[in-house]
Amino acid sequence: MSLIKYRLSEVAKDFDLQSKEIASILAKYATAPKSNQKVLEDDELNIIFDILTQDHQPADLEAAMKAAVRGTKAEEKKVEEPKPTEVPKEEKPAPEQKTEAPKPQTSAPEKANNQPRNNTPAPEKKADPQPQKNRKQTIVVDTRSAGAKTDLSKYDERMDTLADNHVSQHGATKEKFKNQGNKKGAPISQKKRQEEAEKIKRLKAQQEAAKKAPLKVSIPDEIAVGELASRLKKTGAEVVKALMKQGLMVSLSQTIDYDTAALIAMDFGAKVEKEVHLTIEERLIDTHEDKPEDLLPRDPVVVVMGHVDHGKTSLLDYIRNAKVVAGEAGGITQHIGAYRVDVNGRNVTFLDTPGHAAFTSMRARGAMFTDIAILVVAADDGIMPQTIESINHAKAANIPIVVAINKMDKPTANPDRITQQLTEHGLLWDEWGGDTTICRISAHTGQGIDDLLEMLILTADMQELKANPNRLAQGSVVEARLDKGRGPIATLLVQNGTIHSGDIVIAGTAVGKIRAMTNDRGQRITEAGPSVPVEITGLASVPNAGDVFNVVEDERMARALVEQRLEDEKKAMASSIGKVSLDDLFSQIKEGELKDLNIIIKGDVVGSVEAVRSSLEKLSNDEVRVRVIHGAVGAISESDVMLAGASNAIIVGFNVRPTSDAQRSAESAQVDIRLYRVIYDCIEEIEAAMKGMLAPKFREVLLGSSEVRQIFRASAIGTIAGCMVRSGVIRRGTQIRVVRDGIVIHEGDLSGLKRFKDDAKEVATGYECGITLERFNDIKEGDVLENFYMEAYQD
Repeated sequence: MSLIKYRLSEVAKDFDLQSKEIASILAKYATAPKSNQKVLEDDELNIIFDILTQDHQPADLEAAMKAAVRGTKAEEKKVEEPKPTEVPKEEKPAPEQKTEAPKPQTSAPEKANNQPRNNTPAPEKKADPQPQKNRKQTIVVDTRSAGAKTDLSKYDERMDTLADNHVSQHGATKEKFKNQGNKKGAPISQKKRQEEAEKIKRLKAQQEAAKKAPLKVSIPDEIAVGELASRLKKTGAEVVKALMKQGLMVSLSQTIDYDTAALIAMDFGAKVEKEVHLTIEERLIDTHEDKPEDLLPRDPVVVVMGHVDHGKTSLLDYIRNAKVVAGEAGGITQHIGAYRVDVNGRNVTFLDTPGHAAFTSMRARGAMFTDIAILVVAADDGIMPQTIESINHAKAANIPIVVAINKMDKPTANPDRITQQLTEHGLLWDEWGGDTTICRISAHTGQGIDDLLEMLILTADMQELKANPNRLAQGSVVEARLDKGRGPIATLLVQNGTIHSGDIVIAGTAVGKIRAMTNDRGQRITEAGPSVPVEITGLASVPNAGDVFNVVEDERMARALVEQRLEDEKKAMASSIGKVSLDDLFSQIKEGELKDLNIIIKGDVVGSVEAVRSSLEKLSNDEVRVRVIHGAVGAISESDVMLAGASNAIIVGFNVRPTSDAQRSAESAQVDIRLYRVIYDCIEEIEAAMKGMLAPKFREVLLGSSEVRQIFRASAIGTIAGCMVRSGVIRRGTQIRVVRDGIVIHEGDLSGLKRFKDDAKEVATGYECGITLERFNDIKEGDVLENFYMEAYQD
């Protein structure tokens, strides 16, 4: 836009032409104006000036302008002095003259080009009775009879006069017109006019095409109505109206799904594309499926499990010392929990699972990196609680089990009894028609160990284990620790791909660049392929056992992913979503979230556990299957809670109590523990929960617990328990439960509570007290008295 507001009508007036004549010039060489009051641009003024001056040039511009000035003075004198008698003699106005320009010459005089600006003589003000402050000075130049080229500088005076003081301070526009004048009025060539016309034509065609092309809209899985309206370039009212036609009454802040939003967008004529949001993990971690031709055979990974003192460590030591080349045996380091041995030309990777912590954690995260499980059972001892727990772990991980009956060199060995006991837990010997391989060995003498290793190779061959070594490595963390000198150290098992020294590794919430990598013998290596255990340093923090690790290429993005995972962990800790409890069991079944109801049973006697197992398994129906994944005798332990948390199971206890560690773990992991004294109550409650009829009215509130330190007997009162309060408070008027070695002995009312010789309403933690129970005197030193009351509540 020109800084000087020069309208079309003013140009026509100055040239003594009609506005439509000026408009026709613009329509022919530029853009047709919509109004006579249009403010003309610099290029439009240049076109008009060029066309008019080419056709109307005076022969003597200086003479024409002097004549025009004299005519202007005469007109102004007449307006300012209506009575000629009042005008002084020397100021008498001259008669109006119209100067007719002579016939055009070849060129204008050089004097016109060097004419100084603003040299028009101003009217004399002393003859003006009232000063005209706002009157504009007008110079009329009649060039209609001219036909030769002339200089554009003759219009500089007009431009300077129209510009206000503020605009005239900026010399950009003024200089532009001067530069135009230096071209000596060169006319616009025909080629340039055609180029301008074609350019305008192209712009108009692009605008028309943009109007006709459909609007492309990207819509995510869910979108707010207001956001949809913004993307469709429609008002919110239009989109809400369209939704109402579809039978949906929504507001601008409400969200609608992709299908509904796409239908509305198509109604408005838009082209819909689904918006796909890639997470940092999806962009960073390569999860593509390997092609069959890229897969190569890999070594089996074997985990050794069993009860304590059944010879698991002895078996590992024998295999390690017998199968490793002499001279290297002294350099073997077992602390990493994984090593490789050569079996008839085939490498086998063995993993140790002390305490079952790593194995449970790995299974809970879906890191199914073991191929075969060896279950070690002592021939002279039989099936023990940890043996049963190992069987349940392997079954839950869905891996084949090879049973090794150890200590066959002992005279008290009874392998037939062990084989019979295994059938009670679903492991039937293949010689008896089952699918479980049983080997009789001795880790002390080496008897049967070669046969065991051959069976491992045979079982692995049946599985056809394969992996792709030519990709970025991924696998699982076997174990990790913090070394004071070396920092975080992690033992990794590569499941797919190849890991190299210097790679960037992300494992759970730990990330770092591998500084050093060693094998199971402590030797430094630079790379490791599938099924190879390695120990690495360089992580920024210690990962958890069972975490999945991935080798990535972008360290900055990997650190961003770790921060996101840490934030997700905080949110997960603050919520209890996803855990099973009887209170919301029916709703989860109804929503299709639960297909299997896993239950862990702990009882005081074996008969109760077996009776409840068979009764609960009969409750299975078409919607949900009841699975008892573990059953044993004794108090509810921390390992039971760990198994329940990993398997999303409910713990059912009969006449048993959880240990203090198990109780804390259950509260932390949101594991539901249900305690009963009558079997039928358990069956009815779970059955009612499955049918959606569970409506509990009371719940137990634990106040505190105390330990019996000394027993006093009084003939009038009975047995008095001298106790030390270990946690919470002991309160009068509540109920007491007597627990002995994790087994509930009695539940009843608290009849008396004393502090020394005085009655007390309650006794806090760390204080001694005397407790008497109503109608129960069989209290012994070491018993735990739990104080509780039943609270009514609404669902």
